[in-house]
Amino acid sequence: MWRLGRSDTFVRTARRLLRRDPKVVPRLAAALERLEADPHDPRLRLHRLHGPLAGLWSVRVTYRVRLILTVEEERHEIILLDIGTHDEVYD
Repeated sequence: MWRLGRSDTFVRTARRLLRRDPKVVPRLAAALERLEADPHDPRLRLHRLHGPLAGLWSVRVTYRVRLILTVEEERHEIILLDIGTHDEVYD
């Protein structure tokens, strides 16, 4: 079991996103459950980022929505950093 932490930025942007698009709520809940169980679950499409976000990871919540995070393999810890549409989190 992995431990999930949340940054202040993630909490703020998640509230805004979920208010704007409530249909994302069940998809985000499912993604967070999968992350806790196994971040390498292929349904999450976990992948490393490059360029300005090098060192961070991304998970696909929906076709449009991405979750940006860090993965601490040794400590079995995941820190959720940001969430938003593809353009919001990668720009």
